[in-house]
Amino acid sequence: IMVNCNPETVSTDYDTSDRLYFEPLSEEHVLELIRKEQSRGTVKGVIVQFGGQTPLKLASALEAAGVPILGTSPDAIDLAEDRDRFQKLLQKLSLTQPKNGIAYSVEQSRLVAGELGFPLVVRPSYVLGGRAMQIIHDESGLQSYLLDTVPGLIPEDIKQRYPNDKTGQINTLLGKNPLLFDTYLSDAIEVDVDCLCDGANTYVCGIMEHIEEAGIHSGDSACSLPPYSLPAHIIDDIKRQTKALARGLDVVGLMNVQFAVQGENIYVLEVNPRASRTVPFVAKAIGIPLAKIAARVMAGESLASFNLQEHNIKHVAVKEAVFPFARFPGVDIILGPEMRSTGEVMGLDKDFETAFLKSQMAGGTNLPQTGAVFISVKDSDKTGIAGAARKLIDMGFTIVATSGTARFLAEQGMAVKSINKVLEGRPHIVDAMKNGEIQLVFNTSDGARAVRDSFELRRTALMNKIPYFTTGAGARASVQAIVALRSGSLEVTPLQAYF
Repeated sequence: IMVNCNPETVSTDYDTSDRLYFEPLSEEHVLELIRKEQSRGTVKGVIVQFGGQTPLKLASALEAAGVPILGTSPDAIDLAEDRDRFQKLLQKLSLTQPKNGIAYSVEQSRLVAGELGFPLVVRPSYVLGGRAMQIIHDESGLQSYLLDTVPGLIPEDIKQRYPNDKTGQINTLLGKNPLLFDTYLSDAIEVDVDCLCDGANTYVCGIMEHIEEAGIHSGDSACSLPPYSLPAHIIDDIKRQTKALARGLDVVGLMNVQFAVQGENIYVLEVNPRASRTVPFVAKAIGIPLAKIAARVMAGESLASFNLQEHNIKHVAVKEAVFPFARFPGVDIILGPEMRSTGEVMGLDKDFETAFLKSQMAGGTNLPQTGAVFISVKDSDKTGIAGAARKLIDMGFTIVATSGTARFLAEQGMAVKSINKVLEGRPHIVDAMKNGEIQLVFNTSDGARAVRDSFELRRTALMNKIPYFTTGAGARASVQAIVALRSGSLEVTPLQAYF
């Protein structure tokens, strides 16, 4: 029996279920329809792992009403979501997470931020899709977040209780739903892991290395399965930590873990004791029906009965997010911790470069083979972008850059044409883009002002259908893809042929 109130996806549920309830996923509605089903016969259990965060929030209420929950227990779900309980579990397992803090008021927020130092990541507890999650770079950014962003989350009843007291409204909200602060890990690689567990044995389904650096929402990041740059000993340690978490949480069914790798250090960012949005991607990439196996494990079968072997796939699968930016005038295309994508595509091939190229083509990004590439990157990305720029020059591209980036690349012995930023006067980069003189854009910004100042540049790239990359890692991957594109060896193979 399927309960689904999403008109986007409900059309498939007529085929996959015996009965479909098109009802709101609220405690009242779900309990009512369960009572209806119990009047017809025995309800052996409810699965809450396949609908994201929404059904997880119902688990405790269903358990309290005497409805059996199949798979991971509501207490284990709460353990993963409760910051204090989860921290104690990590300490018990000798696992590391970024320095963090929790704030129940405006004043406490400032104290926690002062203790952790900037930059830091802040998010409200119990939100979906990274809503209102931000990277804060300085004191003024924190002030703006507390007084401008947080009020947008305040329910109407709290506003009515404190009609003229903004701080009172915020403190009342934070009293029940605190803000979570984490140290931002600069230049870290984010990793997503999906696994199956039956409470005793664990099977690591897939390890996905994000192409964008940590700090970009996992739903918006391109990612590669298997990892394309992580060393074998780091991958082995990630597997070990994943298995320890699954056992520590007593997971039955699916679990998703997000790690950040900074040098030799592995940090646990988040654990979700449920199916992640990456499960369909991983299942297709490795050729194993993960959702089906998870459902049967939750119903009582052992993982051993499926005889799952550790896979060593000979191909690479790249997931790329698809964004709706062009449909919304005035929206900035820069990526951050708040999820903005509305879909995803998949590229498959024998190597990372070609798989990434296919994912870009599938997502509507047509990379150029000749022309001019505009590069304007923050200081921390300059060293990393130099190799990509040199490769582009070797392929015959012209490099155009703003003064700081142009100076750096020239010092590395590269021929670069300097161009004005918009604020420096005409002729500037936006004019060149509108005139069709730029075929590819690499633009990374650091700090609120730099992001604001480069908005018109990114918007022009979007509206003129110029391929753009707003992270250093994405820019480097795109250059590898152009190399694959120029080789002219693109082939198409049926999915089944990979297994």
